[in-house]
Amino acid sequence: LMKYSLSLHSQYLENYLWMNYSPEVSSKAYLMSICCMVNEKFRENVPAWETFKKKPEHFPFFFKCILEASLVENESEYSLHEQTVLLLFLDHCFNSLEVDLIRGQVQQLISLPMWMALQPKRLEQELKKTPKLRKFWNLIKKNDEKMDEEARMRAYGERRFLSQLIQKFISVLKSIPVSGPISMDKVHYCERFIELMLDLEALLPTRRWFNTVLDDSHLVVHCYLSSLAKREKEGHLFCQLLDMLKFYTGFEINDQTGNALTENEMTTIHYDRITSLQRAAFAHFPELYDFALSNVAAVDTRDSLVKLFGPLSSSILHQVASYLCLLPPLPAGEDSGYEKEFLLELLVSRHERRISQIQQLNQMPLYPTEKIIWDENIVPTEYYSGEGCLALPKLNLQFLTLHDYLLRNFNLFRLESTYEIRQDIEDSVSRMKPWLSEYGGVVFGGWARMAQPIVSFTVVEVAKPNIGENWPMRVRADVTINLNVRDNIKDEWEGHHCSKANVTSQQYVTAEGKKKTLNQIILGFIYKLECEATTSHSNLTVSLRAGPEPKPRLKGDCRTYRVFLDPNQYQQDMTNTIQNGAEDVYETFNIIMRRKPKENNFKAVLETIRNLMNTDCVVPDWLHDIILGYGDPSSAHYSKMPNQIATLDFNDTFLSIDHLKASFPGYNVKVTIDNPVLQIPPFRITFPIKGGKGKKRKEDGNEEKPEEAKTLIVEPHVIPNRGPYPYNQPKRNTIQFTHTQIEAIRAGMQPGLTMVVGPPGTGKTDVAVQIISNLYHNFPEQRTLIVTHSNQALNQLFEKIMALDIDERHLLRLGHGEEELETEKDFSRYGRVNYVLARRLELLREVGRLQESLGVPGDVSYTCETAGHFFLYQVMSRWEEYISKVKVKGGKLPDVTDVSSFFPFHQYFANAPQPIFKGKSYEEDMEIAEGCFRHVKKIFTQLE
Repeated sequence: LMKYSLSLHSQYLENYLWMNYSPEVSSKAYLMSICCMVNEKFRENVPAWETFKKKPEHFPFFFKCILEASLVENESEYSLHEQTVLLLFLDHCFNSLEVDLIRGQVQQLISLPMWMALQPKRLEQELKKTPKLRKFWNLIKKNDEKMDEEARMRAYGERRFLSQLIQKFISVLKSIPVSGPISMDKVHYCERFIELMLDLEALLPTRRWFNTVLDDSHLVVHCYLSSLAKREKEGHLFCQLLDMLKFYTGFEINDQTGNALTENEMTTIHYDRITSLQRAAFAHFPELYDFALSNVAAVDTRDSLVKLFGPLSSSILHQVASYLCLLPPLPAGEDSGYEKEFLLELLVSRHERRISQIQQLNQMPLYPTEKIIWDENIVPTEYYSGEGCLALPKLNLQFLTLHDYLLRNFNLFRLESTYEIRQDIEDSVSRMKPWLSEYGGVVFGGWARMAQPIVSFTVVEVAKPNIGENWPMRVRADVTINLNVRDNIKDEWEGHHCSKANVTSQQYVTAEGKKKTLNQIILGFIYKLECEATTSHSNLTVSLRAGPEPKPRLKGDCRTYRVFLDPNQYQQDMTNTIQNGAEDVYETFNIIMRRKPKENNFKAVLETIRNLMNTDCVVPDWLHDIILGYGDPSSAHYSKMPNQIATLDFNDTFLSIDHLKASFPGYNVKVTIDNPVLQIPPFRITFPIKGGKGKKRKEDGNEEKPEEAKTLIVEPHVIPNRGPYPYNQPKRNTIQFTHTQIEAIRAGMQPGLTMVVGPPGTGKTDVAVQIISNLYHNFPEQRTLIVTHSNQALNQLFEKIMALDIDERHLLRLGHGEEELETEKDFSRYGRVNYVLARRLELLREVGRLQESLGVPGDVSYTCETAGHFFLYQVMSRWEEYISKVKVKGGKLPDVTDVSSFFPFHQYFANAPQPIFKGKSYEEDMEIAEGCFRHVKKIFTQLE
């Protein structure tokens, strides 16, 4: 590693290896040096392909030499260690399809012609499934006939490369003994090969044709029956990678179209396989008549299939597999060349009922167990160098489906949290200094702020499962501890929302890498989202959730926490205890550990991802392909969206008409009002919309003229009067945005994806706030979710949003950091509830004042319901009567032009800062009257 690292710094690959490479000087040492350097660059996350792009003419020959060397079976030419290096290089190539140079070479290996490696019957079966493929296949055969012999053989070699590589791997795998000494080079080769297969399956461009070839080779079956899979120590990582490969070979996706398959479609595929097997059994194998005449649900389990097919001979099993196009036909009178165990597993694994991916996810515990925490194959230590492979999903540039994208993030986030939990466990348990007493129990000789010994642990409730589930709906337990600690630490324990329980008895490694012997350490799958604490003296129950402050002071040191256990983990533990006689871990807990609330939110994140995966796809079509890494990313820009909004209200974005004109350079601005005095904000703007393939079209279908295509229709409009009080006046934006910022605001208001990028101080926050305000006013029936990376950024946004014309009752601040807002108002969940209750009383008092001003008897301000009746029968009727007298009818002024004389709410607005009617004109006074009524109506609207 030191040598490779020094070579990277000296640019050995760039300045010497590739610069001087040519077919004449190519040798084994040269090839291996280049491959090692590329692999090392990937290990250190350094761009590896830039050098090859500068001198691409020799890369095809170099890549061909790599393919030939990978297939060498004589270890005297290329050792298994060297071939493992080549496999890793090929893996990097297949994961770099975005590089044109690499894609040009790799596509020859993973395109449709690679089906040449399939068995003839299997090839015919696949071509029948997709009729259009036969046309392409015939075209490929015609092109092959036109090639000369040398070119044809070279093409055939490339098409069969992966199939031949699989066969070579199987031969290496079979050379590993069940027991005894083993060459770790073979183990590492097998692990890297499975990683390569996994990466090929996890990308749609490589998977599309390769998945059929992989299935035809029955690689997964060979691996599960291999000796390496049966070796617990050496084959542990191999088995983990193999489980991931099995998952992706059966992934719920149509390989040709790339569309995700629904649960019903997967069920149909399973039933088709079973029924085709039943038809074959009924037609050709009399000994399987019972199987052929049974219903699918009775015979599609592994136990049922093994019971039915187990007694059959190898020849019959081979004939059944041959009939299903799984194996080549067996010549008459000859025995099968395959072992019976392989033939049986081939048929059973292909036809057994599988649990859907969603069911597997729902049955998975969210909390890590001791098996995951101490498994360095999936949760590496801080000393991991990147040399070996890990059984981890990769975040590639592309994903198979949205489910695949979410699942990879789910698993990686879960394992990332596990790494942090492991560090906290190592720190807390080492501080408590456990040791084995002479009586066989565990004694703690130390102390930890974040952990306490458990006095007692009791499971108090196991609720019945929900319909369709096999795990309890809820599992609760009581944990009693003795908090004989300082008052400030006791306050932390009494106010804590989340904890982890641990028990001891096994070896573990501390953060310093030193092994300490404990009785056992098992993570206890416990969390406290809702907790209660009781004292042993007064039996006083206090909720630890947010509530009235200050909470009552508890006496004594004994505390009992009501905790919720992970129902899935509890189900698995109880099943393991009953069926296998394993130890009941819930009787062995002796440590409870807590973590900092800000660091312990992983359960909520994982639950959110899992709930999202259980819902129908909520991602819009224009964003779906971008997330998965397909198509043109710029297609999500609003200018290329088919559903652009022609007219938008920019509210208070522009400070004047001159500001608007300066914000759209290159456009002709046409204002609907000629009077310059009335050309004041707010403005509605109608934009020219593109139609068809870039042509701008009118609604009648005729093509627009160039000058019309660059014309903006601007319509000034007046915000309706909201009432006579100063707080009724809308808050205004005071920032004069630049034309670039205006374009960002326009993009943010349109459908599509908008990214605003810039250095600090360029107004990104102000632009985001203005977009939010404009969306609020343009789409009042919709909600806006704001997510930021830090509490400080969210508070900055929130404070600026409060300064604009957005109703306070529509604002809610979630997450930590709410107390840092520079405001006396409480925008948290509980603060909003208190605000609504206080606002209700305030509005009912206003109703009472209005009732008194109108002289209406009764207690109409008692409830919101009585206030609603009062508005309908008293307020609305008076307003309608007033309007009938003073409203313009048929274009003529009413007989009564003194609007103020008959206004029914004079007394209610008597406390206004100035007389509400100016008496300048009928139109102005009428607008004021309507504004006053809007103010009154808003009271009852909010109460409703």
